[in-house]
Amino acid sequence: MDTPLNNDMPSKGQAKQKEIEYVAVAVLDDMAQARDYQQVLEENDIPVQLLEDYDLEGSGNVAVMVPDENVDEALVVIESQDAYDDFYDLALDEDMVDFDDMLDDEY
Repeated sequence: MDTPLNNDMPSKGQAKQKEIEYVAVAVLDDMAQARDYQQVLEENDIPVQLLEDYDLEGSGNVAVMVPDENVDEALVVIESQDAYDDFYDLALDEDMVDFDDMLDDEY
């Protein structure tokens, strides 16, 4: 029979789930951007926490924290979001050249 001996049984402390270590994948001074990162990470099923740190003057930073095992995936998601945002910022830039004005009216 394959019954474990008492010394092979996990103790109550060992049976508890190991505490998850969170690490920062971004540190921002803009809470709105931190919330955007939080939303896109959650949409990609990555657990996320925001950690705020303020000094005496009231200014501070927000750390976007994910479990250590999700760091690489989170960085890819954040980088993709930044590239997406940059693309649309460029497309909506008012200083961009209007190509319609450059075309001849004959066409």
